[in-house]
Amino acid sequence: MKSCSRFERQETFVLLIATLTALAISGISPHDYTTWLLEVAPILVGLPILIITGRRFRLSQLLYRLLFIHAVILMVGGHYTYAEVPLGYWIKDAFGFARNNYDRIGHFAQGFVPAILAREVLLRRSPLVPGKWLSFLTICVCMTISVLYEFIEWWSAVIGGEAADAFLGTQGDVWDTQWDMFMCLIGATTSLTLLSRMHDRILNDLKC
Repeated sequence: MKSCSRFERQETFVLLIATLTALAISGISPHDYTTWLLEVAPILVGLPILIITGRRFRLSQLLYRLLFIHAVILMVGGHYTYAEVPLGYWIKDAFGFARNNYDRIGHFAQGFVPAILAREVLLRRSPLVPGKWLSFLTICVCMTISVLYEFIEWWSAVIGGEAADAFLGTQGDVWDTQWDMFMCLIGATTSLTLLSRMHDRILNDLKC
């Protein structure tokens, strides 16, 4: 077991400052302020929680890095709206897609990053150990988050009507909700497949 190094603490601080800076930049003349606020809401809720709990429940550096990447994806989607992100148009032209698929990236990340977050919390705060049950429950947590997000989109559509179209980002796809949840499932499964062993090694050395 080892204590957090000075480098790790400095890196965490840099990631915090980078997140706040990127958040401020994403809020400069976005496509629509209401949509921007809805898209970055997970950051506005999650970041204070991480700061408040950071001293008594410090997360792994791997997880902090993943959360930063996820936050950037959310901020870019919030600034442009998911249907208008330039990267999505580049992917559309490069691969001949019929739509801007940046939202697919967002929902893949919605599974990929929370999978490590859920896995870390379960390993450190429950009797669970690495194995099939941990993976199953981790995927269940990710899918629950995905379903709750789809509920929020549904309620936004009911309340806002056409004004919520930019937040929904369906682009006329009647199967958009199902695709969103499927991409979350793929993201969570991919994350567990690629990162579980490395995550275990990191947690075995974690003492902060």
